[in-house]
Amino acid sequence: MPSRPAPPAVWLGLDLRWAYESLLPAIWRSTRCIQRAQDVLHDAFVRYALSGRHEAIAQPHAYLRVVARSVLADHLAQERRFVPLPDQDGESHGDRHDGGPAPLAGLEYATYHTPSAETLAELQQRLAAVQRAIEGLPPRCREVFWLCRVEGHTQPEIAQRLNISLNMVERHMIRALLDLRAARELLA
Repeated sequence: MPSRPAPPAVWLGLDLRWAYESLLPAIWRSTRCIQRAQDVLHDAFVRYALSGRHEAIAQPHAYLRVVARSVLADHLAQERRFVPLPDQDGESHGDRHDGGPAPLAGLEYATYHTPSAETLAELQQRLAAVQRAIEGLPPRCREVFWLCRVEGHTQPEIAQRLNISLNMVERHMIRALLDLRAARELLA
């Protein structure tokens, strides 16, 4: 008897199966590193969830693709801040003559498996729990968390931008991180 395809794992209007079977390989082709590609995709999920605009987005997959492109650009800009250390042979890790990232040694994306239905369901539950924890934060606390963890501002920049003390920024971040840790522990 032929097996039926698993139903889509939908989260905030996004088909998570599409994200892992279509968007993740596209990101991987840009990074040539599966871990970096997964980081970019997961950061894109967080930005998408924190945007608070999911209901108004007519094409959530196209929107997520744009968000992922922005996250990838941010990751690459952050990466350019670091200089690779030379190994014992005197060559830098990640060096290539064309200036791009070094490919994995003979590995292609196809060697990695797309997540199972169970894994997607678990991811969907985890994302929903993180979203609930973030939405449960007081508005100013959520704003501080967004500026620090998503947009990458420093705490002094946030204090100046929001016209609050550095101490308050630290308190908001502590509150946000404690709430997210509690949500993570509930899932464990």
